[in-house]
Parts: sequence; C-alpha cells; structure tokens
Amino acid sequence: MTKTIPAYQRIKNAILDNIHSGKWQAGNAISTEMALAEEFGVSRMTVNRALKELSEERVLERRQGSGTFVAQQQFNHTFVEVRNIAEDLKSANRDYEAQVVSKRAITADMLDNELRRKFGINEGVMIDKESGPANTSAQTDASDAAVLYEVKIIHFADGQPIQFEERWVDAKKVPKFIDQDFSVVNTSDYLIAKSPLESGSYTIRALAAPDEIAEFLQIAPQSPTLVLRRQTYSAGQVVTFVKMWHAGDRYQFSGEL
Repeated sequence: MTKTIPAYQRIKNAILDNIHSGKWQAGNAISTEMALAEEFGVSRMTVNRALKELSEERVLERRQGSGTFVAQQQFNHTFVEVRNIAEDLKSANRDYEAQVVSKRAITADMLDNELRRKFGINEGVMIDKESGPANTSAQTDASDAAVLYEVKIIHFADGQPIQFEERWVDAKKVPKFIDQDFSVVNTSDYLIAKSPLESGSYTIRALAAPDEIAEFLQIAPQSPTLVLRRQTYSAGQVVTFVKMWHAGDRYQFSGEL
C-alpha cells in the first residue's frame, strides 16, 4: 500500500521550498500560523508541529510576540570538513586535473532504491502515481522534471587517475549545478557556496574495483580501492550524496586526534 505525506510534513516541505527558491531569505518573516493553517486546511496544532521541527533543525527562528523567521544560517562556514582533492594535491605540489566523464539530469522514474532512500523522495513519487487518469499531463510533467543531477569525474594527480567521483545533487535545491564546468569548478566548493552544509555522515570501505571503476582509475579489475561515501545536509535535508573511489595503492586517509 502507498503512503500519503502527513500534513505537517507537507507544510515543512513547502516552507523549505520557499527558502531554497529564495522566496523567503535569511531574516525574512514567514507566513503566520493562522495563514498556513488556512492555506493547507489544517489545524494550528499541525502547523505548530511543522514550525517547531524546523526550529529545532535551525531552519527557522521563532520570536515571542514577533513571529517566525528564516534563521540566519550560522553554518555558512560549514561544520563539515569537506576535503577538496584539488587543493590537497596542489598543496602537495602535484599537478591536478579533472576530467568530466558525464553529466545528466535524473527524473523520478530513473531513481534506484538507494537514491530514493538517500534523498527521501519515495512518498512524493508514490503520490504522483496515485493521481489517476484525470491528471495524466501532470504525471507526465512530473516524470519529465529532473529530481537529481548526476556527475561523474576523474581526478588526476601528475597525469595519473587518483579518484573517481560519482555525485548526485538535489536538482531543486541547487538548480544551476548541472550548468557548471567541473573540469574548472570543484563540486564541493560550488555546493558549499550555493547551499551551505550544516552536517553530514560518511563511511569508508575497502572494496574490489568493478570493471567500470577499474577502467576509470586505470587499475586491474578487482584491485583494492578505498571508497568514501558521504551525504551532506542543508536546512535539515540531504543536498548531495557522493561516492569517491580511490586506487588503494595511490591514496590514503589521514587526520589528527
């Protein structure tokens, strides 16, 4: 059975859409609880839950007697340390180059289960499919619209491939991502500038290289690789998910305690 989106979540999504689109900017007052209750046909208690959760996520700021405002995002200098391979290599006095393998827009019907889960868009897709024959044109428009952007890039050090990057970005949150020349612009730098990152999570695993990855890294199939998988959040939602494959004998991760 398919699920419907709870009313409070629909309100949260609408508020986030207004923020990401620039309609409501940092410091702006948003619609009142009463206005939102009327717009969505729900009780003020339901609206209050949505605003409370967004306040806890530091998206909104509620001021007693004044209203609710888009929070001044104090994570513009991100809490997440996102390593820039271009800067790392240049600082090590190595020649750096990036080669874009592919860029494409991904529509709802192209999503696999992993991407649906990562970006939390299962329910929206299900609802579109429930809308029935009367909304055929709307379904077609929805299926044609990009929900994610995908880019694949090989990063070279001194002419040797050292990292293969597979990245997916929320198309609605960063609409101009796909237009960038990522042989010149670094993906992480661009995302931090356009959608400041507030938190993230990652894993690092040792995996045997599949044939396609081995070809990009110019190593033998099934050779050992280190794979960094990372998802980062802005305004409480995943904005990007990336897999970075590294040739095991050419790369290492290090840090300080």
